[in-house]
Amino acid sequence: MELYHTLYIALLALFSFLLLICLIRAVKGPQVADRLMAVNMMGTMVMVMISVLALLLNEGYLVDICLIYAMISFLAVVVLSKVYIGIYEERARQKNKEGGTSDDSH
Repeated sequence: MELYHTLYIALLALFSFLLLICLIRAVKGPQVADRLMAVNMMGTMVMVMISVLALLLNEGYLVDICLIYAMISFLAVVVLSKVYIGIYEERARQKNKEGGTSDDSH
């Protein structure tokens, strides 16, 4: 049992380090798509960490929290993607208006 305890602690430490790397990618970017992927990966890693913590502490309610977190993380990524697509389309419309290649000039 002590071996599993040590393994769970090592996994939590590893995922904490990977979470930090994803946070740096989410802040640094270079593009919005990279940031969205980093946020999605951070959500996935937090779910894995909660699951490992549930095994470590032998608490079943943490699995329920993990499932709720999965739904919230999924919705957050969908909403952020939708916002990003809306901003991208608005910039494309403004660029078309400034360039004079608008479709409603007929």
